[in-house]
Amino acid sequence: MNSPAIDKRRCLALNDLQLGDGPVIYWMSRDQRLHDNWALYHAQQLALQRKQALAVVFCVVPQFLGATLRQYDFMLTGLAQVETECRRKSIAFHPLLGDPSKALTEFAKRHKVAAVICDFSPLRINRRWKDQASKVLPCPLIEVDTHNVIPCWVASDKQEYAARTIRPKIHKLLPEFLTEIPTVKKHPFGWPGVITPIDWDNARNSLKIDTGAKPVAHFEPGEKAALRMLRKFIDGRLDNYDRHRNDPNAEAQSDLSPYLHFGQISPQRVAWEINRLDGRSYDEDAFIEELLVRRELSDNFCFYNANYDNFKGFPDWAQRTLNKRRNDTREYIYTRVEFEYGETHDPLWNAAQLQMVKEGKMHGYMRMYWAKKILEWSVSPEDALETAIHLNDRYELDGRDPNGYAGIAWSIGAVHDRPWKEREIFGTVRYMSYSGCRRKFDVERYIRKHSEGW
Repeated sequence: MNSPAIDKRRCLALNDLQLGDGPVIYWMSRDQRLHDNWALYHAQQLALQRKQALAVVFCVVPQFLGATLRQYDFMLTGLAQVETECRRKSIAFHPLLGDPSKALTEFAKRHKVAAVICDFSPLRINRRWKDQASKVLPCPLIEVDTHNVIPCWVASDKQEYAARTIRPKIHKLLPEFLTEIPTVKKHPFGWPGVITPIDWDNARNSLKIDTGAKPVAHFEPGEKAALRMLRKFIDGRLDNYDRHRNDPNAEAQSDLSPYLHFGQISPQRVAWEINRLDGRSYDEDAFIEELLVRRELSDNFCFYNANYDNFKGFPDWAQRTLNKRRNDTREYIYTRVEFEYGETHDPLWNAAQLQMVKEGKMHGYMRMYWAKKILEWSVSPEDALETAIHLNDRYELDGRDPNGYAGIAWSIGAVHDRPWKEREIFGTVRYMSYSGCRRKFDVERYIRKHSEGW
């Protein structure tokens, strides 16, 4: 039985070179898994057609966008599992160190590679690496969006204004793209030469990494752990998701964001498993809204807006209203260090910061409140944006992610939002308050839980 072909709309040729005669490699970056991976599947199909070897190459980049030991430990532990799975599938795994465009090109030339398949990221740094690699590689470079259920460039050809504008486009395409992903097979053509097992402890210790944020025990890394977390959510939390997702005390969220960020689980697998459940409920619909519409809207924002992490990326009306309020008196102004150590007057904000520092993940509702208060207590919107991104990327396991950039831009710059009642500092950007939180959930309980040991 022939393997199903990949939908070509999922693929983009990044240069116009012709396929060579050597092995095929998958340049793994954002999607760190062997299963449910369209990019790896496409790479294997090309290798099988040409009766050539297949390898996975991962470029470890030191000091990546402020990542610390916390994120590197999670990533490297997951990659060790990827290496084990590669060995089981007779696929070579080659970690490279340094600038990906240079390291990858040297590897491709040395092994006379026929083609390089890469996964998709809308972030500036990843796109720059691919642009550089496309110009110097001796073979085709083909990008495959295996992170989004609907490929980013297929879902929309422009920056979408809000969830309501991208939602119908995504739902219209779901029947075509929300399918089972074919399985990567054991590869019949071996990589020439000996593949030496990787000493991951030595690799971890050899990197010059900021150790200020330590690994957390709250999340176990890897693809298997991600699937267990999905099953735990479906079996025990999904039925309460819509009712309690905005209550930080309810533990109704999926806790999948670290795994989705590192690509240790496919959003398509998550959506597929939930779609298979008998009947439909508001809880399932609400979760699918967050998983598909909101998450793919974040990729859309970063893909089509080059200023996704600065003030110029905000809507014009939000820039105007924030500019108008620049000189408003701030009752409190905190330094970045005071924010980092939770030294504000607000025990709720401090508890949210501590949750992030200790657990590597802040509850989603609290992350909105957290970012909006940074705007309220900073000297400027630019300063607030820089502080929020710095802290998010330093402590969150899912930092340096389109969801994070879009979420912070929503909180501070009203991206994907609309004007609200005008007030000081915020102008017409949506405001959130301590008293508003008290009406939604037991604030004192949350503070007690996360302030212990502060």
